[in-house]
Amino acid sequence: MPDIKITSLEGQEFGAYCAMPPAGRGPGLIVIQEIFGVNANMRKICDDFAAQGYIAICPDLFWRQQPGVQITDKTPEEWDRAFELYKGFDAEGGVRDLLSTLAHIRKMPECAGKVGAIGYCLGGKMAFLMASRSDVEASVGYYGVELDKYLGEVHDIRMPLLLHIAALDKYTPPDVRAKILKSIARNPVITAYVYEGVDHAFARIGGQNYNKEAADLAHKRTEEFLATNLKS
Repeated sequence: MPDIKITSLEGQEFGAYCAMPPAGRGPGLIVIQEIFGVNANMRKICDDFAAQGYIAICPDLFWRQQPGVQITDKTPEEWDRAFELYKGFDAEGGVRDLLSTLAHIRKMPECAGKVGAIGYCLGGKMAFLMASRSDVEASVGYYGVELDKYLGEVHDIRMPLLLHIAALDKYTPPDVRAKILKSIARNPVITAYVYEGVDHAFARIGGQNYNKEAADLAHKRTEEFLATNLKS
């Protein structure tokens, strides 16, 4: 079932990519897109998590602007369109769509029970908001943007949250990063790792900032974190 439909809280349908585990059953994982839509990279990420035993679903969060966006980071025109979509994105609507996705997964007979969320860039921010505004059992954010705007919600996070932060992230200046780290340090269920010498999107394969060493370490930590919190 690679492409499915999910019903929004407003009663409309939006698309999502769904990758099933080999066993046909497993914990759920909401995979949250970057600013390029549910493209080949996000689908590959879902496939990889499915291979690890998860029901991995990546919902189309841009459907309110343009359904079915699948662009890359390879051309200036695609970057321009990606930033247009990001600027037009309603985070509150995105949270509602993620809550709809969470409800959809939990109703699936193949779901083993626990459901987590993981996101990258824009998705990293949304993974943080899922940790503070939903009851997912675990959440992971890779280089989330604008987290400083939501630090007032740190105290609302009750389930484990893992954050991967790039030390040279061009979208998160050092003073902002320090503010974020100071705030989240007050909550014992939040774990944050800072990766020195790497920029935003260091884990995006094929991206200009891809760093295999940092990406492999982050993925290893993520795999262990999700297994501990979703499979046990």
